[in-house]
Amino acid sequence: MLLLIGLGNPGLEYAGTRHNIGFDIIDFIAGYYKFGPRQNKFHGQLQGGEIDGKKILTLKPMTFMNNSGVPTSEASGFYKIPLPDIYVFHDDLDLELGRIRVKTGGGNGGHNGLKSLDEHIGNEYNRIRIGIGHPGHKDLVTPYVLSRFTKEEKLLADKITMSIAENIPLLLNDHPDKFMTKIAGV
Repeated sequence: MLLLIGLGNPGLEYAGTRHNIGFDIIDFIAGYYKFGPRQNKFHGQLQGGEIDGKKILTLKPMTFMNNSGVPTSEASGFYKIPLPDIYVFHDDLDLELGRIRVKTGGGNGGHNGLKSLDEHIGNEYNRIRIGIGHPGHKDLVTPYVLSRFTKEEKLLADKITMSIAENIPLLLNDHPDKFMTKIAGV
């Protein structure tokens, strides 16, 4: 069983913001692959399904970004899912919109959701870094990540989300480079 986690913040005021792109991707994947009904479990929203013959759980932590490690730890502990089988989708200021990077382990880059995950489960999980761009100055970061995409940016974010869903079997079958190449073609 594999666990796909989308990072974001709960509540309508955060829906569709740059910081919630992880939530948006997880919701899209679950819909695209016709996962079962959403359950409120482990301080999050959990859905189960199958992708390319693999049993998959998706989790959206509902504890706000800074405490994403709590639901992740609860779900991965309950289902006995090891770190190499956990895939975390999150926003990344250091990548321009439309770019993604996949890596295992490493630092958290100041991302509060990743900090929480590292504290609760360690850091050797798979990270799918989704570029949202940078506002240009560190004082502008908080309002920027909590803002919504422009109409043009939203079109690109939607294309990336669709491409991630279509190509995720590559990622889940240990082909992260092929996965990134396919997404880069969007």
